[in-house]
Amino acid sequence: MDRAERNAIFLAVGLLAFFFGLIVYAARGLKIDLPTCITDVQPFKTGQLIQHAPDRYELHVVARMWFFDMNKGQTYVELPRGSVVDIYLTSADVVHGFHINDTNVNLMAIPGTVNYARVKFDNPGEYHIVCHEFCGIGHQDMAAKILVK
Repeated sequence: MDRAERNAIFLAVGLLAFFFGLIVYAARGLKIDLPTCITDVQPFKTGQLIQHAPDRYELHVVARMWFFDMNKGQTYVELPRGSVVDIYLTSADVVHGFHINDTNVNLMAIPGTVNYARVKFDNPGEYHIVCHEFCGIGHQDMAAKILVK
């Protein structure tokens, strides 16, 4: 093995270590969680907001053409500032996207599966939710919001 090959191998290993370090930093330092596909939860038919404690909520969201059912047919929910929300997302028909602006939540709603993310809402305001996956003729109207007071 000549010097150029050895340098190329060291450079490749160094880059792999650097990128691995960036992933660890994002997960630990920036607290960016990866979305999770839940395999032991059956998809639900309606959206529902469940309060477990004063600042702990569970939100079941059903994406369907062409709206997000957030809480018994509503396209919005209201939460107090500082709430931690476990979001469970499914789809009733086709693949949809689920992105909450100003957060790191970006999920796919896939029929027959449930995806999960946890988010804490520290700042009051309106958090708009959009579908980022083209889902048909009414896609542009598919939106919802979370109101944090």
